[in-house]
Amino acid sequence: MANFAKPSVPRFSVDVYQNEYLPEGGREVNAIVTVTATGGGTLGGGLSPATSDGRPSAAVAIMVDCSGSMDYPPTKMRNARDATAAAVDTLRDGTHFAVIAGTHVATEVYPGDGGLAVASPTTRHRAKQALRRLASGGGTAIGTWLRLADRLLSSADVALRHGILLTDGRNEHESPEDLRAALDACAGRFTCDARGVGTDWEVKEVTGIASALLGTADIVADPAGLAADFTRMMETAMGKEVADVALRVWTPVGTTLRYVKQVAPAVEDLTARRTEAGPRAGDYPTGSWGDESRDYHLCVEVPPAGLGREMLAARVSLVVPQPDGSAQNLGAQGLVRAVWTDDVTASTAISPQVAHYTGQAELAQVIKQGLDLRKVGDFDGATAKLGRAVQLASASGNADTAKLLSKVVDVVDAATGTVRLKTRVAQADEMTLETRSTKTVRVKK
Repeated sequence: MANFAKPSVPRFSVDVYQNEYLPEGGREVNAIVTVTATGGGTLGGGLSPATSDGRPSAAVAIMVDCSGSMDYPPTKMRNARDATAAAVDTLRDGTHFAVIAGTHVATEVYPGDGGLAVASPTTRHRAKQALRRLASGGGTAIGTWLRLADRLLSSADVALRHGILLTDGRNEHESPEDLRAALDACAGRFTCDARGVGTDWEVKEVTGIASALLGTADIVADPAGLAADFTRMMETAMGKEVADVALRVWTPVGTTLRYVKQVAPAVEDLTARRTEAGPRAGDYPTGSWGDESRDYHLCVEVPPAGLGREMLAARVSLVVPQPDGSAQNLGAQGLVRAVWTDDVTASTAISPQVAHYTGQAELAQVIKQGLDLRKVGDFDGATAKLGRAVQLASASGNADTAKLLSKVVDVVDAATGTVRLKTRVAQADEMTLETRSTKTVRVKK
């Protein structure tokens, strides 16, 4: 029985970084909006289901690839069982959960009664016993896994719903349209972290799942690393305290919101995910939050104005949309401004935050372009793109991405982006670079 106490959730704050000055006739306003959630606050609004200790209630579905390829090598399936057991051990008491075996169909492994178990020492032990029944065989139809996870997760009256999905192969037993339809059906209903194990899976499929369901994507090239990765994922999921937060952006008459992108901790374009929220306002989904900070890039086109004029270009707030169409405001707001000036120094200055994240977004883009060109044999084009990536990674201090790039190219001069493509590149290294290409470093404030 859920305890409908008012749970403790983060307090949200919004900070805006921009150069608000435009030259005469200037129309484009760019701003970085930093959203920070810190523990100890309360929503101060409607009640959400909570556990007995006052924390938000949660439900988790773990989807484990059990297709035939998981038997090659045999240690892969054993590592997947161990990783799932580690994730189950990380569940906090009171969390609703289920384990799903995924092949060309989806099968409930535990609890297996069409619902969810509630985490306790007893149910965690039973779940780990049930994992012994996981065996390889069959194909891969990830959409069916997601739809079963959605049905199970929706059966619980909880505040947070989350999935963890592991696959080792390509989604060969359903069409791309079927997977897209499943993702569309699940979007906004639960978040999902996706992992590819080994090197026989499709990067764009795994990253596409995580993107659609507002989760993280990564590669675990060595199956022996699965348990540690699953433990970290579950710890993060257990740290979430408020679900379905939306970035609400209001703009005045005459303005156009050109794009909204998350730019840290990873690049994710949210522009097309807008849901209308009243006159000149739209909501952009950000998923679940714990104690953390994320950065967003807003680009607004404003009507030209005379020198000395100023206007509010956008107002940013945080809300939790409600089933009845209303929204619960989380009490944080930021303002994006535009001021027209003939001071050339002021109007030509670029905000360090905007410059940094513009570079990080370009970094993600040129890595993907470079790897795609390399795959089709355009080595000159790939060299140019990946050289630019090396230059951007070096300039922004993105050491992790720079290290991954060095596995694919020989760096002659990082500052100028002079590189040579390596003749031989391990598949795991190329896939790791592609999977992690959108991860960014925070701007040094």
